Amino acid sequence: MRNALFLILSFLILGSCQNKTSDKISVDAIFINGKVYTVDEEFARAEAFAIKDGKFIGVGLADSIQANYKSGQIHDLKGKTVLPGLIDAHCHFFRFGQSLQNVNLVGAQSYDEVIQRVIDFQTDNPSEFIYGRGWDQNDWVVKEFPNKQKLDSLFPDIPVVLQRIDGHALLVNQKALDLAKIDNTTITEGGEVIKENNQITGVLIDNAMDLVNEIIPQMTRKQAVQALQDAQEYCFEYGLTTVNDAGLDRSTIMLIDSLQNADALEMRVYAMISNNTADVAYFIKNGILKTDKLNVRSVKVYGDGALGSRGAALRAPYTDRHKHFGAMVTPVDSIYSLAQKLAKTDLQMNTHAIGDSANTVVLKAYEKALKGQSDRRWKVEHAQVISPEDFDYFDDNILPSVQPTHATSDMYWAKERLGERRMKGAYAYKKLLDEAGIIALGTDFPVEQVSPFYTFYASVARKDLMQYPEKGFQMKDALSREETLRGMTIWAAYSNFEEAEKGSIEVGKFADFIIVDQDIMTVDEDSIPNLKVNQTWLGGKQVK
Repeated sequence: MRNALFLILSFLILGSCQNKTSDKISVDAIFINGKVYTVDEEFARAEAFAIKDGKFIGVGLADSIQANYKSGQIHDLKGKTVLPGLIDAHCHFFRFGQSLQNVNLVGAQSYDEVIQRVIDFQTDNPSEFIYGRGWDQNDWVVKEFPNKQKLDSLFPDIPVVLQRIDGHALLVNQKALDLAKIDNTTITEGGEVIKENNQITGVLIDNAMDLVNEIIPQMTRKQAVQALQDAQEYCFEYGLTTVNDAGLDRSTIMLIDSLQNADALEMRVYAMISNNTADVAYFIKNGILKTDKLNVRSVKVYGDGALGSRGAALRAPYTDRHKHFGAMVTPVDSIYSLAQKLAKTDLQMNTHAIGDSANTVVLKAYEKALKGQSDRRWKVEHAQVISPEDFDYFDDNILPSVQPTHATSDMYWAKERLGERRMKGAYAYKKLLDEAGIIALGTDFPVEQVSPFYTFYASVARKDLMQYPEKGFQMKDALSREETLRGMTIWAAYSNFEEAEKGSIEVGKFADFIIVDQDIMTVDEDSIPNLKVNQTWLGGKQVK
């Protein structure tokens, strides 16, 4: 009798389990036992999540997820930290891929080292046109712009074009000048041909570069595809699943779209249209281009140049170069007229503004154009030096998009350029956040390095990779770890009008997430730059 009752009970229990199992929802994958930072509105933590059709279908406790979902793929995270896929709110994705095919001058500690790298590259990769990027005279013992004389003697018959790390200056040899038809009579508005003793040095600032850019050989389609795929590989290694490419022409945007449609490029791209008349007119006429992986809904405008090359537009002269104010790359009236034009469309206006004068122009142009409108989310890219009275312009209509490593790269010489008074409104990320309510964070790579963990460290600790300064740089302007992670995920997504589909680990959003080797929210501060991404997932697919 007992045996019969036991068998009956066993069947009832088994039947109950089978019914419960059959009631579970089949999903593509389940992840359990993780330390999951959802970055939702409450900044809640979870243990597990389920994925179906490339999106999160369940997020919560491990027991709950396993009770409600079933899958042939169950991943035990064993306590590892999970973050939403990271978003770089301002970078040059395509340009970075291009740079991998040219002379790498980043980190060169002298002009002699720059020359040697060019020689070595040309020896290994013989070319009829030499292009390189990444030099920075601020890293040298002699912190002065170089002169083309050595390049002229080494490469008299081959044009050489070497771009400064910020993209706002070129060093070129005489052959390149001749091809570009630049001589002592050349005058450029919004730029400068640097001279010594009335002789051209070969250094060209901002709009003066345009004449040389016209003679640079165009990439082949094969080279362009390779550049995009190479950049993608680097980004996935660092946990980036969306990149905001700050300035792409229409042909490159369409190439990205075609590659994504053919599954030859996985990276999600928020594309800012380069501010040229034809391309802007095309997208104003045809409207926003939006797919799951590509979003084209903004125009990238250059307000002024860069502080490192003294091209940033200041309201008072540079303290280390009297009577020099920098320059607006785009004329003031053009910024105002473009703002008025874009305000009548659904397109965002995202404007590079470094100096306090440029920021004033851009902020006033935005305010005038957007009067009476709401939720436009126009961005000031860099928002680097702000006058005290101009912080009030930032709100939910006008957002700051900044790059924290600029502060820790520039801190060695920025005060020499700006002086004590202007430094109070420089790299003031906390103040910008307080005014706007959100702040979008990026790297500006390849101007800075790709790693978002360097961004995180610079934002929180305000130190460079040498852990300098010991107590941090202008710590009143630091962001908390939570604010920083939001700036690299949900706030960056919000700035792109994409907060409903990415930026947090929540039901219904793309299953873009990363698994890191340590907890970024609790690890020792100085260990943050050394964090490693174990896995990168995009749309429920592992891409790293």
